[in-house]
Amino acid sequence: CARLFGIDLMQNFKYPYFSRDIAEFWRRWHISLTTWFRDYIYIPLGGSRAGKWKSFRNTLVIFLVSGFWHGANWTFVAWGAYHALLFLPLLLLGQNRRYRDFVAENSFLPSVKELTQMGATFLLVLLGWILFRSEDISQAAVYLERMFNVSLFSAPQLGQLLLKKCFFFTALMFVVEWIGRKQAHGLMIEDLSLPVRYVIYTVLLIIIYGFDASNPQGFIYFQF
Repeated sequence: CARLFGIDLMQNFKYPYFSRDIAEFWRRWHISLTTWFRDYIYIPLGGSRAGKWKSFRNTLVIFLVSGFWHGANWTFVAWGAYHALLFLPLLLLGQNRRYRDFVAENSFLPSVKELTQMGATFLLVLLGWILFRSEDISQAAVYLERMFNVSLFSAPQLGQLLLKKCFFFTALMFVVEWIGRKQAHGLMIEDLSLPVRYVIYTVLLIIIYGFDASNPQGFIYFQF
């Protein structure tokens, strides 16, 4: 939409869910915001020039401030502290800058090592989102307890159908993102052949038509 008006926006999300560790995730997630925190908080505090422990202190500060930026709630503070703790081992070992390229840079599929790293990072980030989306800490604790409960796998038939749909569309999105991961704004439809484009348009229309619009949800960032 911005390009229709001649505005060239920066790339703000650089395929963060394909990151191989938390440090890489934060270089690819909400780049405009994290860049602001780096330039106006992290670097003025001394950045990474004052030793590893002070660097971690500075990192902890920007994660906590990032939590407060999202809302005055202990869940956001816990979310920021959680990511700071995940960041700590990489910082102490000097591995917080080891990945600057795209995953599977010279091949179409990732290696087993890269796939394992992406899976572990993705799981850790998802666990953090539970804190982010919960109303309070107790709700997050209950959610985590139920998430790791064996009863989760004995969902009713309707719930299993919903899970299958969620898995299908999540997998579809991952495939699309993976194909366009080296492009600034993802897979460009105009680069595809006309028949493929019309198939995509048809699928999108079916998804939009089948979407439940009776319970509209506001964009999450409107609350921040």
